[in-house]
Amino acid sequence: MNLPNLLTLLRIFIVPLLVVVLLTRFSEDYVGLPQHIAGVSLFLFAATTDAMDGWLARKRGQVSKFGILLDPIADKLLISAAFISLVENRLAPAWAVVIVIGREFAVSGLRAVAAAEGWTIPASKAGKFKMFSQVVTIAFLITSSVNGGPPVETKAFPIIQFWTVPEMSIALDHFFGPVEMNWLDWRVMFYGIGRGLLWLVVVSSCWSMYGYFRAFYLSQSRAGSGQDISTK
Repeated sequence: MNLPNLLTLLRIFIVPLLVVVLLTRFSEDYVGLPQHIAGVSLFLFAATTDAMDGWLARKRGQVSKFGILLDPIADKLLISAAFISLVENRLAPAWAVVIVIGREFAVSGLRAVAAAEGWTIPASKAGKFKMFSQVVTIAFLITSSVNGGPPVETKAFPIIQFWTVPEMSIALDHFFGPVEMNWLDWRVMFYGIGRGLLWLVVVSSCWSMYGYFRAFYLSQSRAGSGQDISTK
């Protein structure tokens, strides 16, 4: 057990606390922090440990198979818990979250198969971009929440329809006009940005999954032909 792995375990232990903060008034009743501020602060802290554990492991020469396998599990738990909480709070559509979480299960299964054959699948650039886009999207959506719900009631996921709601028009008028924006205006803007970025999350999730499965298939083909199967 080393510091990078401890940070990874800390991220796992933060997950249930994050769910409690996002779905209850725990932070307001017991800590005195608004739900959205406590939620986004806790989530971003957990996401920061994801960058720190890998950096420390490489800098200290403490990269281990345990850490390589545990780190993506911790990431998936954090992202899945946050997205499911957003669905419960009506901040994200369920169908998009099902695609994102389904991708995580598929890649986890692929990693398990690869591990059983004696090799690991490292994170790809597409996978890292997917993780970054998820963190940014979740942070915007959590920050936009009002009393645990969205600042704008809309059933339409396509961003083009969302931008036509009156609240968004008022927020844009305040943004470009002489009237100073209030906190609700900013939340409406954050919500619009978050819902728009959710499209990017869905696309990047599918694209990175394709990359992992393609790399696995090519490696299996090389193994069958007796070539080097080390991943890059």
